[in-house]
Amino acid sequence: MRIAIFLSFCFTGIWCSFALGSDYCVVARKSTVQDANWKEVVDALLQKHNGVLLTYQTSPTESLAELSKLHPRYTCFVATADEATADFVATVHKSTRGFDDDPFTDTLWGILTGYDAANALTIAKHKAPLVVRKVASGTELATDMCQQARCYDELVKNKLVVKEAGQPGKEVAGPDDTTKALVDTLNEFQPDLMVTSGHATERNWQIGFRYRNGYFKSSAGQMYGEDSLRQRFEIDSQNPKVYLPIGNCLMGHIDGPDAMALAWMNDVGVKQMIGYTVPTWFGYGGWGVLDYFVEQPGRYTLTEAFFANHHALVHALQTKTGNERGLAFDRDVVAFYGDPKWEARMADADKAYDQTLTQDGDVYTFKITPRRGEDSFRPINTNGSQRGWRPMIQWLPERVSDVKIISGSEFQPVITDDFILMPNPRSCVETTSYEVRFTAKPMLQK
Repeated sequence: MRIAIFLSFCFTGIWCSFALGSDYCVVARKSTVQDANWKEVVDALLQKHNGVLLTYQTSPTESLAELSKLHPRYTCFVATADEATADFVATVHKSTRGFDDDPFTDTLWGILTGYDAANALTIAKHKAPLVVRKVASGTELATDMCQQARCYDELVKNKLVVKEAGQPGKEVAGPDDTTKALVDTLNEFQPDLMVTSGHATERNWQIGFRYRNGYFKSSAGQMYGEDSLRQRFEIDSQNPKVYLPIGNCLMGHIDGPDAMALAWMNDVGVKQMIGYTVPTWFGYGGWGVLDYFVEQPGRYTLTEAFFANHHALVHALQTKTGNERGLAFDRDVVAFYGDPKWEARMADADKAYDQTLTQDGDVYTFKITPRRGEDSFRPINTNGSQRGWRPMIQWLPERVSDVKIISGSEFQPVITDDFILMPNPRSCVETTSYEVRFTAKPMLQK
């Protein structure tokens, strides 16, 4: 049985209340916590995860010193819609890379916000894990990794791929204007995951990219479809879901009460989502989430997939193995909204390679087993930008120190205090054992 001991104290002006042994921290502005409705949101998270609370006056950077000491695996930044600006997202990115000396993000974070406190509270209180069995998309994706899917294509008019459970995906003819069809998909198919790309602003998603189509539009926390003939279609899709606008500009930019992100969360049942807070041109920070989440089904939660991709981005910057200007552009501009410890993951399915981590005393063994011969490490799907060739990433069961590699250094692994990263081998050699062995010691809680 885990016994929680709650303490409160003031650290250089930062009020801290926590349960000893917690791996979850809530960070919020003091004025937000003093608002009765938003305090209910904070309290719901603390109760759900046996969490720690840190408050600040003006900027979450004020909490960095104490947050670094606590070094929780999960950190939830509770913010009102007015607070959750693009600058706020960038600040969270930068500050959560500052716990220690390595360049990687040091905690799995999320920004929990909503159209209002009631919307945020619904997200905060949601507990049941989500297994993604049904996927809807406005862009091509790897339907063979999904149990069921309805995928339209912003690049190809009339293209619709339908995937049923136990059957291969089948391309059929879709309508010229897919606005109503997508609304009906949300309302009737009730997907667990929605994926979009193409042009967007804070107020609308342009469904077609290379051909005339309609829009999804938002206003005052509500979402609706409007086709090319200006016909309006109401969305009524309240089942819990996650949303990946992997290629959309500005979908994650909350610039006021009419923002698309707020409508997805308030009106369309979205519990977690990512989104660019700026116009996107490079794409690594968005599209790459598919490489981990959809194309390795069941291996990662959405939170883990987002940060695996971000670790990959930072690694590419550090090793100068990609477009440095593009990687630097994407590094701090993709938001992750929702409770980071809530679990949403794809239904388990066969993957291109198996990945295991075992421990025997202080010896860890990380092993990759190819499953598709020469294709094991190649991109699964290349639609979008900066696709494929992502490194293998595995979270460690606890934070460690004093790492010493025993074998596998030829694979150039990076072993931090909480994860191991192995660059993609790119070519698959049957006689090669893709294995890294190392020793490490549990890191004592600060």
